[in-house]
Parts: sequence; structure tokens; C-alpha cells
Amino acid sequence: MLAALSCVLASSLAAAPASAAPRRPGDGPLPVTGDVVVHDPTMIRARGDYLVYSTHGLIEARVSRDMKHFTRAGDAFTEPPAWWREYSPENDPWAPDISFHNGRYLLYYAVSSFGSNHSAIGLATSRTGLPGSWTDHGVVYATTTGDDHNAIDPDLLVDHEGRWWLSFGSHWTGIRMIRIDPATGKRHAGDRTLYHLATRPDAPYAVEAPIVVRRGAYYYLFASYDRCCAGVDSTYKIKVGRATSPTGPYVDRDGVPMLEGGGTVVLETEGSRIGPGGQDVVFDKGGHLLVHHYYDGEDGGTPKLALRRLAWDEAGWPYVR
Repeated sequence: MLAALSCVLASSLAAAPASAAPRRPGDGPLPVTGDVVVHDPTMIRARGDYLVYSTHGLIEARVSRDMKHFTRAGDAFTEPPAWWREYSPENDPWAPDISFHNGRYLLYYAVSSFGSNHSAIGLATSRTGLPGSWTDHGVVYATTTGDDHNAIDPDLLVDHEGRWWLSFGSHWTGIRMIRIDPATGKRHAGDRTLYHLATRPDAPYAVEAPIVVRRGAYYYLFASYDRCCAGVDSTYKIKVGRATSPTGPYVDRDGVPMLEGGGTVVLETEGSRIGPGGQDVVFDKGGHLLVHHYYDGEDGGTPKLALRRLAWDEAGWPYVR
């Protein structure tokens, strides 16, 4: 999702060695129209409509009846919570994650500024999930410039035992995870461990935007790698690894640990669809969708929404259709 460092660093990044998902004939991106200029999208189906929330504004909202035509529908918040300004003088929230549990919608999101890990993850809840309906509950987790990680790009996972986990991270030492109390949506008082899921050995350690998905016996960690937010010069790509526990260790298709720079490429630049990343993975109508942004090479590098169907091969690894 919004890369705290990648937007201000030089364009040449040394990519960590990685395996790649098999290339198979596929359907390509699903057709989307309307207001699709988004960054860091998260999507859910709510009361028959598809809701997409994304970076900027007061967490921008878009709605679609058919998952094809999207209309701008205001923002999650009607005014910024007062605590945002501590982390973002511009009151500019990033990288939301929406989910539905226990009769309410939850929206985790980040507040920070470019190039800084003085950052915080917030939580809001809603009975409808609709823009303007959210109640903010303040900070869930924060980092300072003295920390070795960055509290942005949150994603909530509920594991097979019903435990809640929040993954997050960007640059520095990569992807981290904390346990969450389902009663509050905040950090679990009985487990204060800061788990480490993925990093890379090459500066500037460009891995971020984690999404953890449970399927079968495995947990799959999707993350965005390399340079975000640079329009047609972006080198963003989406990689994956898997583990039998939500806290890892995650390895790629070749068995390389994600804590040692591993990661199997799921999606990278395809023609004019440049630098895909900032992803969400959604289960809908019996299958998984990869929801992400890319930079449109035919429109000056404008970030746009894309939806891709995910399939799974015989060994249980995901690939785009």
C-alpha cells in the first residue's frame, strides 16, 4: 500500500531473488468502469453492494451493485479524528482494511507521512459499512522513529481457531504481526509478542502491504514488493508465501523463507498495467479475488482499480487467471 519510503527513494531497487507462479492462459483483469482512480483498495460485499475503501480523503469510498461499475460515495469519515494530526499533519489516512465480524464492520487503517515510521494504525466500526457511518476507536498500534518497523498497511486475519491477528508493515524490518482481542479490536492483553513474518536482505527493504489468507491447511501471506507510488516508473509487484501457522514461518514455492527475502511472484507489470500492488484478497461467489491498484501506462501513470480472479494449482499455490 502507500510505501512510506518507496515514493522518495531512487528508482533502482535490487530485487530479492524470487520464484514465480506458473504462467497460465487466463481471463485477465475483470472489466471495471466509473470512478476507478484508487490507491490501496480494500473491498467487501455489504447488503448486496460492493464497497471499496481506499487511501486519501477521509478514506475514500466507492460503491458498485455489479462489481463492474463503481461510483464515488463520499468518505468513511465525515471529519478527521483529532488524534490523526499527531501522525499526519495533513490528516491523510492510508491503506484501509475492511472486514465483517460479530455483527459489525471493522475498518483498520494507517495514519503516517512519507518516509517516516512515526505511524499509527487506527480502528473504526460500523453497523452498515457505509460511508459516513463509522465510529472511530483510536489507536490500535503505533511506532516511533526509534522503532525498527512501521505501523502502516494493516490487515485483519481470523485463524482456524477463531483467534484474531493483525499484520502490518512497510520497509525497515518488513512485515510484523500482533494478536488482537476480538472483544475490543485492540491488541490482545495476553499476547504481547511482536511476530516477524517477512523481510528482505537488500536495502531499502521494500516489502509492505501484507494480506494473510487462510485456505485449507495453509496461511498465505501476500505482500507488495519494490517501488510504489512512482507512476509509470513503479516496479511494484505482488508476491506470496505460505505457512501452517498464522505467525509463520512463511516460505515461497521454492522453500525460501520470506524472512530471508523469499516470495513467489503472483503478479507484476503486464504491458500498460504497471506496478500492481496495495492488494486485498476477497472471497466472493465461491472463489478468491485479488483486488489491487496499478499504474495505467496509457493514462500518465494514474493509479487505478483492478480485480483479478485467483486460482490454485495442484500444489496449493495461487496464480492469477
